[in-house]
Amino acid sequence: MNNRDVMAIISARLLEDQQRVLVGVGTPNVAANLAKRLHAPNLVMIYESGIIDARPKKLPLSIGDGTLVEESLAVLPMGELFSQYLQTGWIDIGFLGAAQIDSRGNLNSTTIGSYEHPTIRLAGSGGAADIAHHARRTITILPHSRERFAAKIDFVTSPGHPPGGCRTDGGGPWRVVTDLGLFGFDSEGEMICLSLMPSHTYEEILDMSGWHIPFQSPLSVVPDPSPEEIRVLQSLYDTLPGGAL
Repeated sequence: MNNRDVMAIISARLLEDQQRVLVGVGTPNVAANLAKRLHAPNLVMIYESGIIDARPKKLPLSIGDGTLVEESLAVLPMGELFSQYLQTGWIDIGFLGAAQIDSRGNLNSTTIGSYEHPTIRLAGSGGAADIAHHARRTITILPHSRERFAAKIDFVTSPGHPPGGCRTDGGGPWRVVTDLGLFGFDSEGEMICLSLMPSHTYEEILDMSGWHIPFQSPLSVVPDPSPEEIRVLQSLYDTLPGGAL
C-alpha cells in the first residue's frame, strides 16, 4: 500500500454512520466511499456539484461523474446546495485538501509565493472557503513536508481557528491526516499530534514541520490497515479503468 491509501483508510475511520459529509475530490472521495462500504452504510455523501446522498456503484472519478446521480436522493443547483445546506449548518463534516497548512489549520490552495508574483499558481478555493466557514467540523488530508506544514502560509484560502482565521458559524478544523500522523487541535486552536502513522516517529514530524507541534500524551500509534479495509479499498479501485487512481 502507498501513503495515499493509508491516509484514505485512516480518514475513513473518522467518519460515522448517518453523518452528512461534503466530499472533496481525490483522497477524500476515496475515504468517504470506503467508509460507506465498511462501517457507515448510512453515511450521507454530498458532492459540490449538487448531489445529495450519493450512492455510487463505483468510485467516482470527479464531482461530475454520472454514477453519483444514478441512485442519489436529489440533484440540486450548486448555489442552492451551498446556500440552503452548507451555509445553514447542515453539513457535519467537510473534507478538504490543501497545498499548505499552518498551526491553526488555515489552508492555502491558491498560490505558492506572493499572490502578485507566484512561484506556482494553484487551483484556488472552489468551495473550500465556504466549507471551512460553515461545516460543523473539517478534516484535512495532505502529505506531510516542511514546505506544506509552514509556520506562515503564503495565502489563506480557507480559514482555520481564530485568531488568524475568520470562521463564522462552523466549528473549524477538527482533524488533519498526513502520511506521518493524525492531528487535532487543543482548546486554544493550536495543532497537536494525536497519533503516529505506522512505522513513523514523532522526530520525523518535528523534522518535517515548520513549527514545533506538541503531542498528546500518551502518544499512540494508529492501528495498521486491516485485511478487510485493504480488501474493500482494492474493490473500489477495481471499479476504475486500470484498477487504480
